[in-house]
Amino acid sequence: MQEPVVSVGILNAARIQFELNGAFHSPTGVVTGLQEAVFTNGRIIWQGNSYDELSFLPAENATFTLKAVVIGIHFHWERSEDQTFTGELHIIHDNNGLWAINRLPVEDYLTSVISSEMSQHAGLELLKAHAIISRSWLLSQMEHKRHASASTCHETPERLIRWYDHDDHTLFDVCADDHCQRYQGITRATNPTVGQAIEATRGVLLMQGDEICDARFSKCCGGTMEQFSSCWEDKDYTYLVPKRDWIGPGDDAFCNTSNPRILHQILNNYDQETTRFYRWTVTYSAEQLSELVCRKSGTDYGEILDLIPVKRGPSGRIIELKIVGSKLTRIIGKELEIRRTLSESHLYSSAFTVEKKDGQFILHGKGWGHGVGLCQIGAAVMGDMGYLYDQILEHYYPNTQLIKKY
Repeated sequence: MQEPVVSVGILNAARIQFELNGAFHSPTGVVTGLQEAVFTNGRIIWQGNSYDELSFLPAENATFTLKAVVIGIHFHWERSEDQTFTGELHIIHDNNGLWAINRLPVEDYLTSVISSEMSQHAGLELLKAHAIISRSWLLSQMEHKRHASASTCHETPERLIRWYDHDDHTLFDVCADDHCQRYQGITRATNPTVGQAIEATRGVLLMQGDEICDARFSKCCGGTMEQFSSCWEDKDYTYLVPKRDWIGPGDDAFCNTSNPRILHQILNNYDQETTRFYRWTVTYSAEQLSELVCRKSGTDYGEILDLIPVKRGPSGRIIELKIVGSKLTRIIGKELEIRRTLSESHLYSSAFTVEKKDGQFILHGKGWGHGVGLCQIGAAVMGDMGYLYDQILEHYYPNTQLIKKY
């Protein structure tokens, strides 16, 4: 197996500004400097000419910078920043405008992912573990795209069961945001430990038999990992199983930590704007909740009278939630649909209970994210305690093997 090349969707906009930092080969010859592509009448306009697609291939050591890339899409810390990348830049279009796509070797991509998903201060064993699961998840998704996928939405007037997976992307392999894996080019500072972790695990995949593992991960499982089918398609894997993230009998969860030194390994500056995630509380007045649910779901339930968990996964995450309104009662799921409906961005998780008190709805929750597979904060604690990367992976992905494929 040779090292694959991955295509990453970075930015979707009607107008894309970018700077070529060095010589790039383009349809008109070698170009450099500040550029702009505009979507007009279903075509790409660049330097006064019309194109169906554009490719910019770098000369040695050349990089490119995309202006105003949006990160944290739909999250509470959403913002834009300029980002710099290695590899090729391709600009294509769909019905919604232009896409800036970066094509580059997988190992170069992973160097950025590890620096984007983690802080540059993360320990070596944690970085090794994350390099392997990020590589495995990516190649698993690329393989999955070669096959037909199941529907991700089942809707009737009484029920809406929807899940969000990576089949949404048809123009490229993966996106650059939390919907897939954070990828922010060489913008995030790296240190020699990141490169050491990538090189030490080069080509190593998490496998089960002949299949590359769909190595999911989330920020904080809240003490218990969830099973795959609670969040996505109605199937399960023997390595993505409900399991306590526990240190030992009678002890607390790995991910129950407020140690700033450990959290600094996982949480970039914008992530640290979230201060409580192992256990958290969100409070809405009935009026606030009714307005929020109507706006976020696009469905007028009237006044929200109750939120009733109908089905929970093994970790306690709500898979199906009944929203009882004065005009409409409907069951929604799965977990991300629930989180998007009940928050301005994303509710930290769907592992919550509902308390009605004095005209308010109080959500008492645990964890940050879907909780399937590796718990990033738990893994950081394990690494800090002296666990090696293969021990961390064995804990979060039982019944798997590590195999070097290239």
